[in-house]
Amino acid sequence: MPGIGTASELAPTGYAHHIQAHGLTVRRGRRAAVDGIDLNLGTGVHGLLGPNGAGKTTLIRTLATVLHPHSGDLELLGSARRSRGELRELRRRLGYLPQAFGHYRRFTVREFVEYMAWLKEVPRRRTADAVQHAIDRVDLTGRADDRMGSLSGGMLRRAGIAQAIVNDPDILLLDEPTVGLDPAQRMEFRALLRDIGAQSCVLVSTHLVEDVGAACAGVVLMDEGSTVFAGHIDHLRVAGTDADPGDSDFERGYSALLRRHREGKVGARG
Repeated sequence: MPGIGTASELAPTGYAHHIQAHGLTVRRGRRAAVDGIDLNLGTGVHGLLGPNGAGKTTLIRTLATVLHPHSGDLELLGSARRSRGELRELRRRLGYLPQAFGHYRRFTVREFVEYMAWLKEVPRRRTADAVQHAIDRVDLTGRADDRMGSLSGGMLRRAGIAQAIVNDPDILLLDEPTVGLDPAQRMEFRALLRDIGAQSCVLVSTHLVEDVGAACAGVVLMDEGSTVFAGHIDHLRVAGTDADPGDSDFERGYSALLRRHREGKVGARG
């Protein structure tokens, strides 16, 4: 796409690539849900956009080491090796919030986050402080001793975010994290993302283009398993015209990039 650089080309000097993928392909059955994508992401907050079925969740799960690539190269935190010991060490440095996460309803919020800290091998001497800090950051301090089964959808989502950040991850992967959050909570969450992104690589999959525009410096747009665009958020903002669908510059840019990508595929087939 002329005039639009890759994430690596737009990165400032010294930008560390926590996530590097080349030709990454992940199949779900016979279909390539992620189809030969290239990706270079470093410190900062990156939005992952795309329509339903674009491959966003499959990509997030692959980066979280839940799924394994079928082909291509993937480096996380500078390593492509995946022995059992290396995976264990890598997972200590990852934070992951899936769309639906399992939990014991009878656990309190504090017990849930403590349990996840134990799974991530947070040192025992640091666990209590790490758990409290994570709970405070998602504004659940007053509900820390409430049972998980008593929480509203938005509070449950915030508890999920707390477990994802309890180990101060170098890579934080969030799949639809703002589902159930009210507008004020979404604004607080954006501020939290920017704070975490100052030192870590954060990738946020969402349908809410405005959240990406408000919180992210970089954006990856996917469609049908392929990368449509990867670059600075400002390129998304100026990519559309008044004729493109959307209520904001970011939404119109999203619509325009998808339209051009699909028109190009039709033209290539013709």
